[in-house]
Amino acid sequence: MLIRDCTPADVPALVDLTIDVFRPLFTGSLMALRPEVTRHDHGRWEDDYRVEVPGLFAPEHERFVTLAEQDGRVLGHVGWHVDGTSGRLELVAVRAGARRTGVARALCTAAVTGLQRRGVRVVHIGTGGDDFHAPARALYESLGFIPLPTVDYARTI
Repeated sequence: MLIRDCTPADVPALVDLTIDVFRPLFTGSLMALRPEVTRHDHGRWEDDYRVEVPGLFAPEHERFVTLAEQDGRVLGHVGWHVDGTSGRLELVAVRAGARRTGVARALCTAAVTGLQRRGVRVVHIGTGGDDFHAPARALYESLGFIPLPTVDYARTI
């Protein structure tokens, strides 16, 4: 497995991978939880990723993407950005067949190293509290991240 920096040529593959990775969330567990909220907030989730993922990569604005590949195929990616002495990991996505093989751990570790080299002292990452995101929460905690008490409420009106 090769861990490397993203290039502009990688972005279309990252968009496709992200849509594949998160399809079960948006068509399954979130729809089962609160379908009216999910339809409102994420009714065009695929299009949202077509905009969001390219926006993760803007080195001129301290926004980077690290990816993992094997045999020329992207296995996963993580976006990360610097904001002074704070940083954030964003949108960790790993192909289904590559999960639980160390890909996400290697990506997050590489991103944290990149943040540290840029003078970041505190790194943040967010994830969902649902079953889909349980493996992500376990990974982040194993990497030394601690959950902070935040709550996001939603309702239809």
